[in-house]
Amino acid sequence: MTMGVTDQESFMKEVRLKKSSDFFDLQQVIKGWLSGIGSASVRGKKCMRLFCKKAQEELLSGCSQDGHTLRSDWRSPEFWISSIRKEDSGYSWCEAMTTSHSVPKQSDRSYIQVQRIPMSGVFLETQPQGDQAVEGKMPVLVCSVAEGTGDTTFSWHREDTRESLGQKSQRSQRAELEIPVIREGHAGGYYCTADNGYGIIQSEAVNVSVRIPVSHPVLTFSTSGAQAFTGDVVELRCEDKRASPPILYRFYHENVTLGSTSAPFGGRASFSLSLTTGRSGNYACEADNGLGAQRHGKDMSNISFHKHPPKIRLVNGAHHCNGRVEVEKEGRWGTVCDDGWDMKDAAVVRRELGRGAAKHTPAGMLYLPVAEEDQSVFIQVALCNGTEEALAGCEQVETFDCGHDEDTGAVCEDSHSAITIRAPGIQNDMGDMVALHCQA
Repeated sequence: MTMGVTDQESFMKEVRLKKSSDFFDLQQVIKGWLSGIGSASVRGKKCMRLFCKKAQEELLSGCSQDGHTLRSDWRSPEFWISSIRKEDSGYSWCEAMTTSHSVPKQSDRSYIQVQRIPMSGVFLETQPQGDQAVEGKMPVLVCSVAEGTGDTTFSWHREDTRESLGQKSQRSQRAELEIPVIREGHAGGYYCTADNGYGIIQSEAVNVSVRIPVSHPVLTFSTSGAQAFTGDVVELRCEDKRASPPILYRFYHENVTLGSTSAPFGGRASFSLSLTTGRSGNYACEADNGLGAQRHGKDMSNISFHKHPPKIRLVNGAHHCNGRVEVEKEGRWGTVCDDGWDMKDAAVVRRELGRGAAKHTPAGMLYLPVAEEDQSVFIQVALCNGTEEALAGCEQVETFDCGHDEDTGAVCEDSHSAITIRAPGIQNDMGDMVALHCQA
């Protein structure tokens, strides 16, 4: 006779031996006991209880399975098998005798089949919880089952590609898989499966998003002109292009907080600052999206500005650092004579204008239209050594015999670059090679 006993079931059966004439018919009673074994689903410990009992006279009993003695303590009428597993399947019987050992009896052998509980309720979760992972960290995928016993094979997969991430076999209802150093491209759906021999059961997919910490915020600033002066408004801009939103940006001047701006959808944020005499110095910005704050670079950005606008300009040139040199005195603009004008003088002009390195000192007549006849020539000779901050700081000789035909000019590197394309022909087809040239 074969009887099924499933894992995680608690089984108890009481057998009472009844008197037949002057002897106890143990063979018949035990046979009836084993043939009456049933099963009941009880959640909790996995066990089976064998119990032999006589109403009026004490009996000695024992139990065996497949030739192995399960219990040899004859004075105990019951035997518990704890933690039943599939390996406990087999033929079982029991023996009983009176205390005088005069009436020994053995039951028929009965086959007890222990069956595993199939997998159900497969569930995938992440650790840390929240279905969010941080780039650069090592998240854990946890696969668990609500029910199921025996050796179980757990597998983890990506939903979009069905790619297998790993597999583990163990006697457990829970298994973990650690993902080494997650990246932005690892975002997406994941699922796991469990199988203990009754078929593969799959969990629902869990969508894992990857948050990117701030790393390299960049600070830039802009003004309305080439240089900043007292009273101007400077816009400080801080940006981390990769960090996940929302991002909080903080702005600092000499390590003192100026203010903060939020970028709820990522990208950059700006902070407007009105320049005063105490605003020159070092500036920095900091980005924070809840995964750790970072400042831009190792050094602060330096902003310097003049108290007053420069009293010099280059006019009629191709760009802001190319043209006839003119200076301002008492609200009027006049030219500069080319007597003794050289690269040292041009270097001071470019420094006062906040431009690139001085390159040439062409004649002012090249920049049309030429100066009006009634416009004054203010400087005959500028004796600069090239280190002065402004042309007004150079030793000068006032005009005595210079006309506009001797006006001087200056050329320096502009902040704007030009790009040109050189191609092999007038018309070009797909696959042709072209050369890109960038020139300041």
